Amino acid sequence: MLCWGILSTAKIGEEHVIPTIFDANDAGITAIASQDKSKADVLAERFSIPYTFGSYEELLASDLVDAVYIPLSTSHHVEWSIRAANAGKHVLCEKPISLKASQIEEIIQARDKNRVLISEAFMITYHPQWHKVRNLIQDGTIGALSHVQAAFTYFNKDTRNMRNIPALGGGALPDIGVYPTVATRFVTGAEPVAVFARVTFDQDFGTDTYASCRADFGSFEMTMYVSTQLAHRQEISFHGDKGWIDVSAPFNAGLYDADTVTVHNANRTQKQEFRFPGTNQYKLQIEAFSQAVLCDVPSIKSKIFSLENSQKNQRMIDAIYKAGRTGLWEKL
Repeated sequence: MLCWGILSTAKIGEEHVIPTIFDANDAGITAIASQDKSKADVLAERFSIPYTFGSYEELLASDLVDAVYIPLSTSHHVEWSIRAANAGKHVLCEKPISLKASQIEEIIQARDKNRVLISEAFMITYHPQWHKVRNLIQDGTIGALSHVQAAFTYFNKDTRNMRNIPALGGGALPDIGVYPTVATRFVTGAEPVAVFARVTFDQDFGTDTYASCRADFGSFEMTMYVSTQLAHRQEISFHGDKGWIDVSAPFNAGLYDADTVTVHNANRTQKQEFRFPGTNQYKLQIEAFSQAVLCDVPSIKSKIFSLENSQKNQRMIDAIYKAGRTGLWEKL
């Protein structure tokens, strides 16, 4: 069993990842740390976690922990991923693991130097609905892919929320823009060659609250918009000459809507639905990561979202920001 430690009492860990680790095969939690130890004590009592620490350094120094899950504010992801690696711990870090593609190189170096596994927590890449979409596209079910269209929005104007605080790594693109880009790259196996974008910043918060992007992938085009100040919406479709694919809950599967992939034929006379009820993408992520560490088999480790993949995705986000500033196409 892989013994996990949790760095911080962040909401996503409390609501999704901590319960998932206890429910997952080959995984368990031995410790949790917070800069305010009383907060760690509360969660430890709630989830029956054996040990608590009043600092992240103490947890990383503990022999009770094999791997750490890092749900800290985005601005701290690079630092603590590297510090965890240097302590000999495997790392699953919440996305985005970095706000600049160049910084991921530092994490890669720490990973290789310490011979640990480090992965950005893109749980959607472990969900079978996305593997189904990838297979459908590769099998030519919708013919030649021409266009991907995506939207991911929610409304949040809470001044205390890290998503609205630039110093903590807030903004629409870091928080949710990374999902349509990862999903498109994951199912197509393609990388963008250029992007054009509009990015709008909130005058009070200073974070980007809206971004629309047009990306050239060579053989197909992708358009998307994301926002932290629009009504809730999640959509993504893949359009080919023989049909198209809709994903009903592409990013918060099972929470936003049912996990359903729908394939339409060219003239809308037929459709086929693929459903994935009861799937917990966080559990699948934890199990895949734990097995990759415990088995150390290349075919198993290759299923983990790699730092090299993270770097490619962040390069696209970096390019969108730059294109938004210049008003020009930005080549990758």
